[in-house]
Amino acid sequence: MTETPTILVPGRVHPRVLERLQERFEIVTAPAGTDFMLGDDEARRIKGMASFNFAPASWIEKLPSLEIIANFGVGYDGVDAKAAASQGVVVTNTPDVLNDEVADTTIALLLNTVRRFHAAESWLRDGRWESEGAFPLSPLSLKGRHVGLYGLGRIGIEIARRLEPFKVAISYHTRSPRTDVSYSYQPTLIDLAKVVDTLICIVPKTPETHKAIDAEVLAALGENGVLINVGRGWSVDEDALEAALREGTIAAAGLDVFQDEPKVPKGLIELSNASLFPHVASASVPTRNAMADLVVDNLIAWFDTGKPITPVPETPVSKV
Repeated sequence: MTETPTILVPGRVHPRVLERLQERFEIVTAPAGTDFMLGDDEARRIKGMASFNFAPASWIEKLPSLEIIANFGVGYDGVDAKAAASQGVVVTNTPDVLNDEVADTTIALLLNTVRRFHAAESWLRDGRWESEGAFPLSPLSLKGRHVGLYGLGRIGIEIARRLEPFKVAISYHTRSPRTDVSYSYQPTLIDLAKVVDTLICIVPKTPETHKAIDAEVLAALGENGVLINVGRGWSVDEDALEAALREGTIAAAGLDVFQDEPKVPKGLIELSNASLFPHVASASVPTRNAMADLVVDNLIAWFDTGKPITPVPETPVSKV
């Protein structure tokens, strides 16, 4: 009889992941953190890991039988994929299944930011429409805007396609231009900010993107400028953004991600020209279930066939 693989689940994970894992695997749970809590015998049993963006090198090196880390989420900056690859460990993520949801939310956040729909609904619910009259006209509109996408990967391209019916101009910046789109390319982020009035950030967390949207970029965006961030809070200098919003350097911002989640800077919360979501871009039941299924399906595929479904670029992809 073939031995049932043992899967380590460090910290929290989507309940559907646990539910489906129980059908095929032995499960070991442990708190995520700097301390590795498993004994040697238990560590040797671990063949796979189902992770919510957590798998540091210090853990990987203590799991001698580890073959695969299945990450919940597109971003896997909390998983040391290079350390895993050096030990022949496969890493997978969950691309594509959340693209539409994130792109839809991005458009909603953009509209919410420029038209202040959140404040308009509060005006109605608080009885102010009846007692004070019509809600004030929104100072901004999406009409006639020039939108710049900082990042044009799988999700970025879906956002761009959704923007086309709004009849806005579209430009983008990535490390290199794409040959399959007609949007205008800008060679640097600052160049992009200079030619657009609306900047949507959808880049991953890398050393190059750390606080890339800083005071200089915001100043280049201009006083009519709008910043939307649905990528990583890591990419925006939040102090510079708060100052820019307070001082009128830019007009408004819509944020779904923050540097130190779930902590949101008080200064941003106080601003009426900031629309703030609690990291909900992919947070629908159907989409999160699809992400959970892909985590488990990657593990099943690996142990059944030796071929993961969605390996990340750094990783080996098949058993030897």
